[in-house]
Amino acid sequence: MPIDYMALSKEISYALRHAPQEYGLTLDEQGWTPTDGLIAALKQQPKYAQLTAQDITRMIEASEKKRHEMDGGRIRALYGHSTQEKIQRDAVPPPELLYHGTARKFLGNILAQGLIPKDRQFVHLSEDETTALAVGRRRDEEPALLRIDAAAAHRDGIAFYHGNETVWLADHVPARYIQVL
Repeated sequence: MPIDYMALSKEISYALRHAPQEYGLTLDEQGWTPTDGLIAALKQQPKYAQLTAQDITRMIEASEKKRHEMDGGRIRALYGHSTQEKIQRDAVPPPELLYHGTARKFLGNILAQGLIPKDRQFVHLSEDETTALAVGRRRDEEPALLRIDAAAAHRDGIAFYHGNETVWLADHVPARYIQVL
């Protein structure tokens, strides 16, 4: 039976982002763990009994949302960690505008405090309105859409990091750079 790469991606995300200890994994300070150890842990489940490193490579390549990366026999989640150690990233200039979709009930706090990562390591931002709204719909059927003046924030010293093809990350986005659309 072929491996369901979507289910595998979700399982690996859970293991690397939230519960490495449940899989007997130890992450280094940058979130890396040996790929062989992850495979051995997943093989304990009958549905992954035949799992190989090639399957994980195929899963990463097939994923629309690049959530993981492999390098030199190691694997890590790219973002969304709730682990203690913060993944270090290189700041890069962002697009002029970025977007964030959120539940309307959070608008008051956001307009007072800006965007903060809460239980994540970074604030997640989108390059386009459609993606931001889709993310916002996870918690609100009619989410608020926020436009971030990322170019101005960057000029003023706010660091932005590239997450994947459509996701950008920031440590914090002060309210003065946020406009409700």
